[in-house]
Amino acid sequence: MRWLSIFAIAFLASPSFAADIQPGNCARAAAYSEKNTGFSLLVMQNGKTVFEHYANGGGADMRCKIFSGTKSFWGIAALCAARDGLIKLDDYVADTITEWKNDPRKSQITIRQLLNQTDGIEPSPHLHSDSIRDRDAMAISLPVVHSAGAAFAYGPSHLQIFNELLRRKLNGKSTISYISDNVLSPLGLTSMEFKKDGRGNPLPASGFELTAREWANFGEMILGRGNFHSKQIVPSGLLGAAFNGSGANPSYGLTLWLNREAPNAREIDYEKELDLKWQRARWGGICISRAAPPDMIVALGSNYQRLFIIPSMNALIVRQGNSARFSDGYFLRLVLGR
Repeated sequence: MRWLSIFAIAFLASPSFAADIQPGNCARAAAYSEKNTGFSLLVMQNGKTVFEHYANGGGADMRCKIFSGTKSFWGIAALCAARDGLIKLDDYVADTITEWKNDPRKSQITIRQLLNQTDGIEPSPHLHSDSIRDRDAMAISLPVVHSAGAAFAYGPSHLQIFNELLRRKLNGKSTISYISDNVLSPLGLTSMEFKKDGRGNPLPASGFELTAREWANFGEMILGRGNFHSKQIVPSGLLGAAFNGSGANPSYGLTLWLNREAPNAREIDYEKELDLKWQRARWGGICISRAAPPDMIVALGSNYQRLFIIPSMNALIVRQGNSARFSDGYFLRLVLGR
């Protein structure tokens, strides 16, 4: 069954979620976040700043590692490649990475499955290592651990394979140049650093450092249905593909997390679930927050780096901090006054 688009869900969402976010509620959320080593909180609604707070003498110019929040930028780069006719999401990866042609399992993997992490390739956290000379070559040689589409196995291998696929599609142009020209520069992000291997390949799974305001630009683009400051980065119809979950994990789209099973699902700590071996993790019937609307989209990074985007409220929330106990559900109840 096809999922409703996230914008259709926003339209159908309960009117109770359309209320204005109150600064007093944000202040209570900031106190909770800071108690749990948070240092940045930015809340925007209807294009205006509702609340902004920086702890421990920090300021709006303080950059922070967003870890896996980096993935979502590469997801948008993939949609730009589809926009440009370089790829189709349901193309077989083996059409480009021809080394896979004769492998009965790898030959069945699609680009969409790379992006929603259901391709069946070993997730391989060791790809984060700085000592690897060629991450792309290592990633495409990894073994298959389950059939394509059968399970969700979170890790850096999937986007690393996509990076190699995109590199080949670009016929010599670097993937760093492509994402910079098509995603980062249009979002006003012109001084980004990439975690490169010995051959200059970027690590799409992690590496970006952003201020809260810079990360908010990504959220504004999502709220603008692919448009940021009058620049259409991704066509709105194509952007909707990023918000479709898979059968293996309805709560993960194309590099973005989804709250669409709220309010009747089990509220869990996604980071704790991701710490489990992929075979033990359970992704059905769960949500980030029962108090938040089901159309909420989340870019999520380790140590509780968060960009919450809520189309039905035309709102976004950036939270940055260090590793500590933190509850997304409790935090969002405070922000939303629920």
